[in-house]
Amino acid sequence: MEQSEELKELQSSPELLRKLYAHSLRKKYEAGDIILHENASIRSIPIVTKGALKVIRSEEDGRELLLYYIQAGESCIMSFLGGMHNETSKVKAEVEEDAEILFLPMDKVTLFIREHPQWLDYIFRLYHKRFEELLEIIHAVTFRKVDERMLTLLHKKQALTGSNILHMTHEQLANELGTARVVVSRLLKQLEEMGKVKLGRNKITLM
Repeated sequence: MEQSEELKELQSSPELLRKLYAHSLRKKYEAGDIILHENASIRSIPIVTKGALKVIRSEEDGRELLLYYIQAGESCIMSFLGGMHNETSKVKAEVEEDAEILFLPMDKVTLFIREHPQWLDYIFRLYHKRFEELLEIIHAVTFRKVDERMLTLLHKKQALTGSNILHMTHEQLANELGTARVVVSRLLKQLEEMGKVKLGRNKITLM
């Protein structure tokens, strides 16, 4: 794969792309790997070139809530903001699909902002997208029923993976929705009876 195909958002600046690859460390991860823990120091920002990550916020009681996905060509704006202000991470980043990730050191992140307007534009566009996604999360948690949120999340995963067969447990789905497993199991059973999903061992098929 050519580098320009991996980061289409930055194609307009070949020099920026060259520097990005020259100064970044590329690593490969498998689904389920954690690349960033909450309260961890942020020394670099991840830029996904293949696969996908999910960004999660945990509460003191152990509950979790999925905030957004990071797809190929995107970075984690929460890592960027935390690194810029020398703060520890407020979120956890987990690999959703097998991924290849570039890790750009924070000193280069700030240098690129001064040297390349395209880099700043890239960061602002990511910030705008994540802000809208977080507003949608707030709206969904406040005004929508859990079954609606769950079906929306399942379809989002379907679009992300390109498959209507989702390999995940009820516990994992409950964690991403920020609710109890027993609630998810009951609602999935109802959806199955309605013909919207088919349940299997550690998988959910969207009909």
